[in-house]
Amino acid sequence: MLIDLQDGELVHGENFSLFAAMSALEIMDPKMDSGIERSGYNSIEEAIEDGVAPVPLSLDRTLDVQRSIDVMDHLFSCEATWHKGHTLAQTVFTCIYLMRMERTSSHAVLNSFCRTLRATCNAIISVVSTARTHEEEDLFTMSFGLPLRDEQDDKCLSILNSVEETISRQLRACKAQALSKKKTLEDLESLQDKPDLEEDYCRSLLCRLRFRKHFYHVVMCMRKPHGRGLELARKHVASCLNELSLTLKSQEFLKSQSNIMLQADENCTTASGCQPVGFDVSLNSRLLSPAPPRAVKVLSWSNAIRYFEKLLHDLDVICALSLDPVLENVLHFTVQFQKSVPDLVPRAFLQTLLVQDGKLYGQNLFSDVISRALPLPDIIGDKEFQMNEFVVQLGQLVVNLLKILCTNTAWQRRKLGKSLQDWSTVSIQLELALQREFGETRNVLHHEQNMCMRVSKQLLIWTQEHAYWVASRFLTLGFELDLYSPGEYCMVYWYMYVVFTKLIEKMQLRVLASNETSRRKGKKKRDHSKDSSRDMTFSSCLLLQCYVLLSEGLSMMLAVLRNESRSFQLPSIFNTEQERFMQHFDLLQKARVPEHISYYSFKESSSRAGITDLVKYNFFKEIQKITPSLRGSFASEPEKLVELRRIEQVAEHNRIALNIINQVGPGDPSLRVSFEFTHHPHFAVAIVKRS
Repeated sequence: MLIDLQDGELVHGENFSLFAAMSALEIMDPKMDSGIERSGYNSIEEAIEDGVAPVPLSLDRTLDVQRSIDVMDHLFSCEATWHKGHTLAQTVFTCIYLMRMERTSSHAVLNSFCRTLRATCNAIISVVSTARTHEEEDLFTMSFGLPLRDEQDDKCLSILNSVEETISRQLRACKAQALSKKKTLEDLESLQDKPDLEEDYCRSLLCRLRFRKHFYHVVMCMRKPHGRGLELARKHVASCLNELSLTLKSQEFLKSQSNIMLQADENCTTASGCQPVGFDVSLNSRLLSPAPPRAVKVLSWSNAIRYFEKLLHDLDVICALSLDPVLENVLHFTVQFQKSVPDLVPRAFLQTLLVQDGKLYGQNLFSDVISRALPLPDIIGDKEFQMNEFVVQLGQLVVNLLKILCTNTAWQRRKLGKSLQDWSTVSIQLELALQREFGETRNVLHHEQNMCMRVSKQLLIWTQEHAYWVASRFLTLGFELDLYSPGEYCMVYWYMYVVFTKLIEKMQLRVLASNETSRRKGKKKRDHSKDSSRDMTFSSCLLLQCYVLLSEGLSMMLAVLRNESRSFQLPSIFNTEQERFMQHFDLLQKARVPEHISYYSFKESSSRAGITDLVKYNFFKEIQKITPSLRGSFASEPEKLVELRRIEQVAEHNRIALNIINQVGPGDPSLRVSFEFTHHPHFAVAIVKRS
């Protein structure tokens, strides 16, 4: 029985809901059905028969070389576009030569380039899939049934090397010819028919082929387990950057040989400005059924060059990692690395390096990583410690934390907030276990029981410290994502002040425990590496103290302006200040990080703020007393010296602003105060004006 469907009607099962409708695809709707609107050819074979992808690319040998370079350049742009989150089917595999690789077997240059590109794409998909960072760009790893692998791809480098050697010999012959001023080349067949252009075409081809070879080596070296290929990968990264600069230099020559009116650089996907042959964007549209069709604008060739330069610099930073098993250093490196806003591919490589087979760098058990952080006699490798249920749980939390820190900023913040509950739960369980086991036997004489209690105490302090570290990272990422409005800065800085204060407390407890352990060793030989570690922890505490003073100073300044001039008040049209507080800090409140902190604590604290107290304590001036002592401690760490300089600039500008506000009076109606992030991404600078 046939039933006609009217407009707006839907065929669905009994369990269908409005929620399911959000992910449903509407057949025959051009915006939803990827196969409804199709232009061009119905199949690859039809396109080939119509001469879209000829082999050779032209019977004119000079034009064949030109077109080969154009194909390479457009594939280069497509590859960068794919890295940015688009699908392989709509980027790299819009190339018919890649879809039917066997047709290029008679064209050595194109065949070697395409095979190496395909092998590189396959390797990168494997890395991103292993890291699982592709959840944020979920189309990246979808292959849509494309021919991603072939038996001969394993030989791609040998084929490419053979082609490279042939062109290199030709280039050397061209140079020899120029020196000897001979008119003909002997024993070598030229690439094309114009002898005066031979050298430039050889150079243009070689830099592209060599980049492709070295980039493949970078990917394969960085995939080696335990970071064994990082040193070699750095050499190939340097070679890639060199070949990219040569590729960029070839643009002037290639443009001079194109006989078309040149497009603007931001639209061209080739160095010459010509449209490449052998591409059709509509051929794979039917493969995209899992997702609605998306308009894909391929990156311009110049933007693709810039993308790969940044990608290679990011990969070089990863390769330079010292594989230090100290967790604090790993966390610091990862946070610093994220400041450069790396794309998906380098973040995936970083994660697969950090976490391999459930170990740090594939070498260090996370139980050993945790034991190194505890200021206790050497318990690294202790089987009982490794099998402890809390150590196992904390090891998994550290694994998850490292993976989270390798995601993009938005995902990172959301996942950090959710992971706080797990850190808090383990912390509570540890505290209860400590009370249950040792609550009534604090003064036991047995060494083993005493040692067990000390391990449990230090494990609890370490867990709480890292819970507050996660909370501080969660709060500061909100500034990078522009989640806070100026009217919310007061509550955010107040919460940051509380979290930073708690973090310092836990770090100081760890330092005190470390000092106690050193005293117990008595006259034994001092461990200078641990002394150095304690010095760095002390410096880190002082740096955190600067954050505490900045947060408290900004929070009080904003509170004074709210109380005495009624500025920076939150509008209450849609929600109240308390609701805003819960929206921003609900995840921290649920995890009880920190304990006994609520909206009413903030309200009580901010309502008492006055200009007299703010000027009296002068938090910004206190910072200027701390920073000089830190310069010597951070002399060998340029990144921290830069951070110190930023803190000094924020403190100095806010100190001056505070003096002006105090002189004029915060209640003066002519006073106009705004806050800008001109010197630091997380701490604002007050800009004071009078109307």
